[in-house]
Formats: sequence, structure tokens, C-alpha cells
Amino acid sequence: MNALAARRRHPAAIALLLMLGLLVTGFAYAAVAPQPAQAETSTAEDVAAGKQLFVANCATCHGVNAEGRATGKGDQVAGPALAGVGAAAVDFQMGTGRMPMRAPAVQAPRATVQFSQDEIDKVAAYVASLAPGPAVPSEEDVDPSKGDPAKGGELFRVNCAMCHNFAGSGGALTRGKYAPALEGVSGKHIYEAMETGPQSMPVFNDGNIAPEEKRDIIAFLKSIEDAPQQGGHALGSLGPVTEGWFAWFFGLGILIATAVWLGQKAA
Repeated sequence: MNALAARRRHPAAIALLLMLGLLVTGFAYAAVAPQPAQAETSTAEDVAAGKQLFVANCATCHGVNAEGRATGKGDQVAGPALAGVGAAAVDFQMGTGRMPMRAPAVQAPRATVQFSQDEIDKVAAYVASLAPGPAVPSEEDVDPSKGDPAKGGELFRVNCAMCHNFAGSGGALTRGKYAPALEGVSGKHIYEAMETGPQSMPVFNDGNIAPEEKRDIIAFLKSIEDAPQQGGHALGSLGPVTEGWFAWFFGLGILIATAVWLGQKAA
């Protein structure tokens, strides 16, 4: 008993107990935590073809093996490592023309798509083969007819409107960045943006916003695209900014012109 008590009081006993507790906690979390969506099944030929396209068009910034590349200027990177971003990130960035990026900038703007969907799918298959990550959503996942626009509007106003505006018209952020307008964006790309968090956007995984709720948000955005403007011209749906501009330049202009006309008449 004395020998056992002495071992329990050994200085290393606390460290061993903490290590054991951390290991048990880690294994337990790995067992119950939601796993990232796996990439869609693709052939070895698709992965090989995707790597060739990647090396030819993306490796300059992201590295030959998608390990990322530094610029040599402090903490700046030419392109981040891509292991774990999943096929969804590739489909969004290349499918909206943001990648390959034409020139270094604080934000990659939407531009003309430079690759066919088949080529994008192959690059996505290669990147997805590096590590598990969000997969490209199915047509059912992004079908607005199966979503609830009213519920999607509530979710959008709580999670998205502070950057993208109440009507998805976009808005300015800090350091020259901006939240893009969402009108005309496909449901698939809206879903992928929520899944992957491009630019300054946070990641809304299934633990934050469920797949059904993402579809509801898509349904809301599509519903306001087709909604009639009952109050007249929307002025870009930018709220008091454009309304105030209209009041100052047109309303005050009319008042000044009226005052001048009345003054000339009285004279």
C-alpha cells in the first residue's frame, strides 16, 4: 500500500492523468463529432486530369501540391494551402470566375468563368482527394421550390443581412473589401459560399445552419428577385443611402428651383 501511495504522489502522476484525460476526450469527440462532407465519388482519371489542370493554372499561387505559397513579404501568402477546403470551394471559386485570380487584390471579384464545368469538376476532384472537405451540393439541396422563403428570410436577416444588406444588395466592409450582391447568383454557389466561407465570409457549416435552412435562405433570395416593388423604384434596394441621395439632389433641387421661380415672378 505504501509503494502504491508513493507512486500516486509521484510528480509525474498529474501530467500522466491530464494526458490520459486529453486522449479520452479527443477520441470521444472524434467518435461523436459531425464529420465533414466527403467529396463526390470520382475516378482516378478525373483526379489525375484535375492535377494536370491545377499544376498548369493554379500552382503558381497555391503550390504544385496545393501546399500554399508565401510571397516572402512577412505573413502574406500568394495562395493558401487547399487540403481540406473540399470540392465545394473549388466549384465556387472557379465557377464564379474568382479563380484563377487575375491580379493580387484585397478581394477576388466575380469575373468571367475561364473553364468548362467538366474542367472545374476535375480540379475539384483533385483538391477533394487531398483531404476530406465540403462536397458540391446536390440539385435537391439547392432547389428553391423545396425551401421556405419566410423562414429563409428570418435566417438571412439574422446571419447575413449585416453584410449583404436586407435585400442581398451587398455592402462595404473594412480595408477595401465588400460583401457582393446576391441577385442573379445561382443557388448552388450561394450554398457553397455558406459551406466554405470565401473571402471575409464566415463558414456556416451544418452545425450552424442546417442543409434545409440553407435551402430556405436560397428560396428567400430567389423570391425577392421576382417580387414586385410595391413602393415604386427600389433605388438599388440600398435603403436610406440612395433614398437620402434622392431626397437631397432631387427634392432640394426642386425646392430651390421653385424658390427661384417665385422670386423672379415677384420681381
